[in-house]
Amino acid sequence: MDKVDAATRSRMMSAVKAKNTGPEIAVRSASYALGFRHRLHRGDLPGRPDIVYPRHKLALFVHGCFWHSHPGCPKASIPASNAEFWREKLARNVERDRCAEEALRCAGWRVAVIWECQTKHAATLDHLLAEILGSPRA
Repeated sequence: MDKVDAATRSRMMSAVKAKNTGPEIAVRSASYALGFRHRLHRGDLPGRPDIVYPRHKLALFVHGCFWHSHPGCPKASIPASNAEFWREKLARNVERDRCAEEALRCAGWRVAVIWECQTKHAATLDHLLAEILGSPRA
C-alpha cells in the first residue's frame, strides 16, 4: 500500500528530472576534474547519451537505479502498489536502454553505464571513471 495519496504520488513522480540529475552532475564534475572533456545529451546519437566523450568515442549513460532496474540494487525494487504497471514500465525502460546501447555499438561507439548508487562516494566514482576512460590524453 502506498504511503501517500495518488495526487501527492503523481506530483512527486512528475518532479523527477530526466537531465542534469544529481548523479549526472557528480559524474560530469568528477570526469572534468580528472581532465576529461565531454559533450552533453547529443541528440544525434541513439538513446541521447547523458555524457559523450568524442575523443574517446565513448557514450556514457548515468542511470537511476529505480528507473532503469539496476540488478541487485535495493533501490531497484518494484513498488507494492500498482506493481504490474511498474513492472511493465520499468521493463520498457530496460529494453529501450538495450536497443540504444546496441545501436551505439553498431555505430562504432563504446558504451558504459554508471549507476546512481555508484556516484555516492567520490573516490569510488573517480576510480570507476579512470577504469572506463583511461588516460585523459589518450
